[in-house]
Amino acid sequence: MCRAVVRWAVLATMLTMPLGACAQGLLTNIAHRETTSLNGPWHYIVDPYETGYYDYRRQPYDQQAQPSTSAFFSNHHPADRQELVEYDFDTSPTLNVPGDWNSQNDQLLYYEGTLWLKTSFDFVAASTGNRLFVHFGAVNRLAEVYLNGTKLGVHEGGFTPFNFEVTGIVRPRGNFLVVKVDNSRRADAVPTISTDWWNYGGITRDVTLIEEPAAFIRDYAIQLKPGSAHTLAGFVQLDGAATNEKVTVSIPELGVEQASAVDGNGLARFELDAPAVRLWSPGSPRLYEVVVKTARQTLRDDIGFRTITTRGADILLNGKPIFLRGISIHEENALLGRRAHSEADALQSLNWARELGCNYVRLAHYPHNEHMLRMADRMGLLIWAEVPVYWTIAFGNPATLSSARQQLTEMVTRDRNRASVIIWSVANETPPSDARNAFLRNLIAHTRALDATRLLSAALETHAEDEVSVVSDPIGEQLDIVAFNQYRGWYGGTLHDAPEARWEIRSGKPVVVSEFGGDALQGLHGKRDERWTEEYQEYLYQQNLKMLQKIPNLRGLSPWILADFRSPRRLLPGIQDGWNRKGLISNRGIRKKAFFTLRNFYRTVQPRDD
Repeated sequence: MCRAVVRWAVLATMLTMPLGACAQGLLTNIAHRETTSLNGPWHYIVDPYETGYYDYRRQPYDQQAQPSTSAFFSNHHPADRQELVEYDFDTSPTLNVPGDWNSQNDQLLYYEGTLWLKTSFDFVAASTGNRLFVHFGAVNRLAEVYLNGTKLGVHEGGFTPFNFEVTGIVRPRGNFLVVKVDNSRRADAVPTISTDWWNYGGITRDVTLIEEPAAFIRDYAIQLKPGSAHTLAGFVQLDGAATNEKVTVSIPELGVEQASAVDGNGLARFELDAPAVRLWSPGSPRLYEVVVKTARQTLRDDIGFRTITTRGADILLNGKPIFLRGISIHEENALLGRRAHSEADALQSLNWARELGCNYVRLAHYPHNEHMLRMADRMGLLIWAEVPVYWTIAFGNPATLSSARQQLTEMVTRDRNRASVIIWSVANETPPSDARNAFLRNLIAHTRALDATRLLSAALETHAEDEVSVVSDPIGEQLDIVAFNQYRGWYGGTLHDAPEARWEIRSGKPVVVSEFGGDALQGLHGKRDERWTEEYQEYLYQQNLKMLQKIPNLRGLSPWILADFRSPRRLLPGIQDGWNRKGLISNRGIRKKAFFTLRNFYRTVQPRDD
C-alpha cells in the first residue's frame, strides 16, 4: 500500500459522473509542473541480508526511537576512527537512475533482494510557504523512502507512480534521499512469484522534486461527456484550498473557459460546450492545450478528445467501426536488454509498431511508463493498458486484492487524460474459480467507478469442447470486449489444419485476440515444420491469421510480441539463452519473416480510422 506524509485529508469519493479521483493523493501531470530532477548516478549498497535495516545488535529498528547510526538510511559518517560504521554510501559504486540494476552490473543480472540507493542534493524553495513533494515514476517492487533520516513511507507495486510530501524536511544544503528497494517475488504480491518476464529491480523511472504553492492543483480530468461529441466534462481537485476558491479551466484554441468554485473538499466540477472540437483519432491525433488555473498556479496539458464505445459486435471510435490492428509490447529496450524508461525507448517501440501497420498496441502486462502514453497520444496509436494480475495470484487474499486495486487506481489516475488509452485491462490468463471471479468482479467495478469513459477487458483463456475451441469465461459478461490468448501451433494443436478449426464465442460482444504467436531465433532457417526457425514462425502466423479471421465478431488482434525480451524461464542453449523469442523483431533489431506476414495482413484490413 502507499502511505504518504500529507497535510490534508484525501477525498474518498468525488464525482457522480464516471470520472473518479485517486484516493492516494497522487500528483498528476508531473511533466508540466515546477520540478527538479533527481535523476542521475545514485550510490548503492547491495544488501541481501538486510543488514542496513538493523542496528549493530541485529535487532529490528524501532521507528519510534532515534535512528541507529548503523541503519543505512541514517547515512551516518564516523566522527573519528574509533567509531564502528560498516557502510559508506559516498565510497560505494553508482547506478544510473532511472534504470534497473540487472543490466547495469553483470553480477546483479539475476539478483533479487534488497538494494539501497542514495542521492544527495541542495534545494532552495522559490517562495517561502511553498510545499515540496518527491515523486517516483516507479520503483520495482517494494520501496521504503527516507529523506534526511526521516521515513516518508512505503510503496508496493513496481509499475505505478507515487509521491510523498517533504515540506519542512528539505533543507537548503546537504539533503540525502535514501530508498530501500526490494524486488523479491512474493506469493501474495501483484504480480505473484511466477511470471514470464525479467524481474528488473531498482528505481526504474524518473525521480523528481516538485514545488507547489500552499494550495495547489493536485489532479484533474477532462473528457468528452458520455453521449456527447462536443461537451467536455470533468473535475479539478485542489489540495489546501479554502472553500469557494476559484479554479478556471480553459482551452484557448477553442475559445472556451469556465470558472468554478471548489467545495469543502477542494473539488470543482465543470462542463464546457465546445462545438468546434475536432476529435482525436489514429488518422488525426489532434491535441489541445488545456489550461487549469487558480490564483496561485497555472498548469497546462496536451489532451485529445474522442469517444470509445461498443455497439453489438463493433468497437466504435468517434462513432465509427474500427478494427484494432495491434501488437503486444513489453517495457523493455530489446536492443540494450534493459527496462525501457526514456522517450527514446518509447519512440523506438512505437515506431516499430507503426512500421508493422498497427493502429493499436497492448502494453503488457503492467502499466508502462508515462512516456509511452504521451508518445502514443502524439503518434495516434490506441492503447490497451493493464495491471499485473497475472496467472494464478492469491485471489483469496484480501491484501492481494487491495494491492491490485491500488495499482489500478494509480494507473487510471495517471493516464485518464490520455486520449490514446481506450481499454483498461484487469487481468491476463487467470484460470476461472469462485475466488478469481469475485476478485476480478471487484476490480471491474472499481475501474468503472474510477473511469467509465473507456472500455474494460481482460486477456482470458479458452477451453476445448468436442474439438471446438470455446470462449465462455463467466467474467466476460462483465467486460466490454471479450479478449483471449491462444497459441495454436506452439503450445498445442497443429498448424496444417488450423484454418479449419472451429470456434465458439459465447458472447455477442466484440472479440479481440489478445495473444498468439510462437518462437523463432532470428537468422535460424529451415523447413516450415521445424521449430525455432523463422520459417516455422512465419507459417504459424499465416495459418493462425487464416483461422482467426473466421472467428465471429473479431474486431482486433495483438499478437505476442513486438520484440524478443528477457525471461529467466527461457533457457534453451543456443536458441533462447534467457530470451523469449516470440518477438517479430530480434533483440538486435532485425525483422523476422513473420513481421512481414503480419504487416501484409494488416494492409488488407480496411483502415476505416485512417
